[in-house]
Amino acid sequence: MRVVDTENRAWFLFEHEGELYLDANCNMSAFGYHYLIQLNEQESARYREMGRAYLTQLAYDIHYSVPIAENSRSIYRGRDQSREFEPLTRRAIQLWRERLPPTT
Repeated sequence: MRVVDTENRAWFLFEHEGELYLDANCNMSAFGYHYLIQLNEQESARYREMGRAYLTQLAYDIHYSVPIAENSRSIYRGRDQSREFEPLTRRAIQLWRERLPPTT
């Protein structure tokens, strides 16, 4: 698992075993959470066509569809892989941060 790209406080894009995963930073009222989805073929194609702008829109769509809500009709509901990959994403972010240039 490695960090491919990120948008501050919005999302991380990971690559793992040839697949892309978007980790959207979401919240529901005062409750913050991350929602990690594996990009499907259509989402991967749109990312290749539109780049970061597409990922920002996708993270926004995930956030505002509130896929974790009990009665959610989100098209992203059931796609969360955060628990399965949490140790790998945490380590990937840690390694990515260690490689960042120091701030002054």
